[in-house]
Amino acid sequence: MKQTQDIPANIVDEAASRNKEIVKVSIYGIISNVVLAVFKAIVGVVSNSIAVTLDALNNLSDALASVITIVATVLSGKQPDKKHPLGYGRIEYLSGMIVAALVLYAGITAAVESVKKIMHPEAAEYSIVSLVIIAVAVVVKFVMGKLISAKGKKLNSSSLVATGADASFDSILSLSVFITALIYIKFGVSLEAYVGVIIAVIIIKSGIDMMRDTVDEILGQRVEKDMALKIKSILSEEEVVRGAYDLFINNYGPNKNYASVHIELPDTMTVDEVDVLTRKLQVKVYKETGVILTGVGVYSYNTTDDEVAQLRNDIAHMVMAHDWALQMHGFYADMEKKQIRFDVVFSFDIPSYEGVEILKKELEDTFTDYTIQISPDIDVAD
Repeated sequence: MKQTQDIPANIVDEAASRNKEIVKVSIYGIISNVVLAVFKAIVGVVSNSIAVTLDALNNLSDALASVITIVATVLSGKQPDKKHPLGYGRIEYLSGMIVAALVLYAGITAAVESVKKIMHPEAAEYSIVSLVIIAVAVVVKFVMGKLISAKGKKLNSSSLVATGADASFDSILSLSVFITALIYIKFGVSLEAYVGVIIAVIIIKSGIDMMRDTVDEILGQRVEKDMALKIKSILSEEEVVRGAYDLFINNYGPNKNYASVHIELPDTMTVDEVDVLTRKLQVKVYKETGVILTGVGVYSYNTTDDEVAQLRNDIAHMVMAHDWALQMHGFYADMEKKQIRFDVVFSFDIPSYEGVEILKKELEDTFTDYTIQISPDIDVAD
C-alpha cells in the first residue's frame, strides 16, 4: 500500500480513542439495562404479569448485547499483524451477527410464553409502585435511545446505533405495557398476553433487520453514491485528470476504508509526473474523506490526433446504444498498429462476457482494419 508522509500518523490513536468511547457508552448501557431488568422482573413476578416479565427479559438481552459489543470493540482494536495485515475491524460486524441472534432468541421465547398465557390466562395484580417503575423505565429507555444513537452516529459505530434504536423501541414497548396495566386497572380487561405477542413480533422483526444489515456489511455493499461522487469529484479537480473510473472501496471495519481507482490522463505525461500526481491525490482524498487510496491506476487518452477523437465518438455511439452498456472509458487508439482498447461498465442485466462478445462483433464488423480489446467493468459505484 502506497502511503505518504502527509497522511496523519495519529490514525491509530484516533481508533483507540473511539473504541474507549464505545466501551464507556456500552458499560453505561449494561448498568442501566441490568437495573431495569431486575426491577421489571420483580414487578412481573409480584404482579403475575407476563408482559412486564418479557419486558425485563428484553432488557437483559440488551445488557448481554452490550457486553458482546464491548468484547468485539476491544478485539477489533488489536493492531494489524502478519496474519491480519488490515487489522481486526470486521470483528464488530461478527458481533452484530451474535447480537442479532440473541435478539431473535429473546423474541421467539417471548412469543412462546405469550401464547401460553393466552391459552392459560392468569389474572394480574398491579400496584402503584409497579406502575411507577414501569413509567420510569419508559423515560429511561427513551433517553438512553436518543443518547446512544447520537453517540453511535458521532463515532460511526453501527453497534451503538443499533443499540440506541433498540432502546427507543424498548421505550415504546414499555409504554404499551404501562397502558395495558392502566386498562386492566380501570376496566378489568387483561390484554397483557396479547401485548406480549406484539412485543415478541417487534423483537423478532428487530432481530431479523439487524441480521440482514450485518450480513450486508460482511458481504460488501455498493459504494455509497455520495461518497463515490465526492471522491471522483476530488480527483477530477486536477486539470490533467479527464475522468475517474473503476472506484472500489473495501471496508475493513468502521472508519477503515481502503480504495482503488483509475484516472484518465493525457498520453504525454511522464512516469515521474504521474507519480507526483497520484501521491498528491492520495493525500487529498484521505484528508477530505478519510478513505485511503491503496492504488491509482491510469488510463491514457490521445491528445494530438483528431482522427482518434472522431473514432472514439463513433465507437462510443455504437457502444452506448445498448441499454446494458452504462459507461465507456479508458479509450486509446494506436493508429500505427491499428489497435483500439477501452473499458465498458456493464449493468447486471447481462453477463459481462456476453456483452463483450456482442460489442466486439459489432465493432469488428464495422472497423475491419482494427484489433479491438474490450475490458469489462462491474457496476459497483455511481
